[in-house]
Amino acid sequence: MKKKIVIFGATGYIGAYLTDYCRRHLPEDFEVLAVGRKNLGFYKNEGIRTVKVDVCREEDFSDLPTDDIYAVINLTGLLPAYLKKYDPFAYIETNIKGSLRIMEYARKVQADRVLYTQTWAEQAGYWGKTAVLSPDLPRKLLYTGDHAFYSITKCMIVDTMEYYKQEYGVKNFVFRLPNVYMYAPRMTYLVDGKEKKIGYRWMIRQASEGKDIELWGDPDAFKDILYVKDLCRMMYQALFAKIDGGTYNAGTGIRTTLREQIQGMIDVFAPEGTHPKITEIPMDVQFTSFVMDIGKAERELGYKPEYPYIKYLEDYKKESEQRRFDSLWTNK
Repeated sequence: MKKKIVIFGATGYIGAYLTDYCRRHLPEDFEVLAVGRKNLGFYKNEGIRTVKVDVCREEDFSDLPTDDIYAVINLTGLLPAYLKKYDPFAYIETNIKGSLRIMEYARKVQADRVLYTQTWAEQAGYWGKTAVLSPDLPRKLLYTGDHAFYSITKCMIVDTMEYYKQEYGVKNFVFRLPNVYMYAPRMTYLVDGKEKKIGYRWMIRQASEGKDIELWGDPDAFKDILYVKDLCRMMYQALFAKIDGGTYNAGTGIRTTLREQIQGMIDVFAPEGTHPKITEIPMDVQFTSFVMDIGKAERELGYKPEYPYIKYLEDYKKESEQRRFDSLWTNK
């Protein structure tokens, strides 16, 4: 029997890339099991085993296999970006109760480890005060704003995972995520229920159409640009790391300025013969400059990012042309 990697949230944006990455890289004696609520037919067509589970329904967990479970990956979670109206109870049902059911499943089947994606908002109290975010900085939440209660629910599961580690011996690997960049057809998200453009995807579209792009604020402000395939690489390496787990910053450790970001989009996406310009507009814009300290992931997981900024854009362009997962994401 093959050992199983059970991925909850396999039909989400990160879930699709990670499921595909694992399928392509796992040794022959391992297999992926894609778990989600919708459109699992996509994976069946790809020859990947599936189980339909709504983590808010305890009875659904009885359909999951119980033998030869090596690792469980929890990518589930209700995000503010997709919530039309604030509802704290919805966060409780999915982010806390759903994830607790996943932990109980992992315990019962004696999984060796659980991987979980945490929000970097648990360090929001440091934003604007330190440019380098260490994975070992104590938790410092902000208790206002649309991410506040969401972050609280995510932190509860991180603490719950530590309980399961100490009480039951289930290894826990937590990945603190800033924005994860990737091709996906969605062009907007929600802030306090109001629709906003996903900035980098809109600017890539502008560049692809040969149009000038406006740069608002400080052109030398910077961020750590994490491409989804580097995140997949980091999580994959955690599957086989010979340690008991830990919390890791997901990123590249590289500063990329706003000017460099937009110029890269023009260089990679602008049609031949067009010459889009960057129009700098000085204005007071809320922007957190940061870079993720990835030293711990390098030391303990052997992680090395493979997608510096331009290489990420070049791969994004290929993914946007191939549109491999569009049917998974748009036909739910």
